[in-house]
Amino acid sequence: MNSTSKEPKINFFGSDTEEQNIDDWQNVMTDDTPIKGTRLLSNVYQRCNIAVCEPEDFKEAKMDQNWIAAMKEELFMIEINKTWELVDRPQNRKVIGVKWVYRTKLNVDGSINKHKARLVVKG
Repeated sequence: MNSTSKEPKINFFGSDTEEQNIDDWQNVMTDDTPIKGTRLLSNVYQRCNIAVCEPEDFKEAKMDQNWIAAMKEELFMIEINKTWELVDRPQNRKVIGVKWVYRTKLNVDGSINKHKARLVVKG
C-alpha cells in the first residue's frame, strides 16, 4: 500500500487522537443514508396503538361473520389441497385433536387486510 494514500486512518484505541477518532466514527454512523424499508420509530409507536381483538376460541369466533368466512375459506382450501380426509375412528387408536387459531392481518397503514383462521393439530 502506498504511504501517500489519502484513505482515512481510524485507530480507536491507543492513539493520541483517540477522542477525535471516536467522534469521527460517530459522525460516520449518523451520516449514513437510511436503509430502504426502515420506518421512523414514531410511526412504529403510532401503529402499536391499534387494538385488534382476535377471538380466543371457536365460541367467540362463531359470533362474527368475518371469522366464519375465514374458517370456511380454510376448510375449502383443505379440501382443494387434499390435506386430509375425514374417516371413521379406528378402534384402539387415539384421536388427534385440532383447534382454530385466529389472526388479523394488517396493511402497512394499520387497517385490517383480512381475517385469517387456521386449523392446526393440537400438541
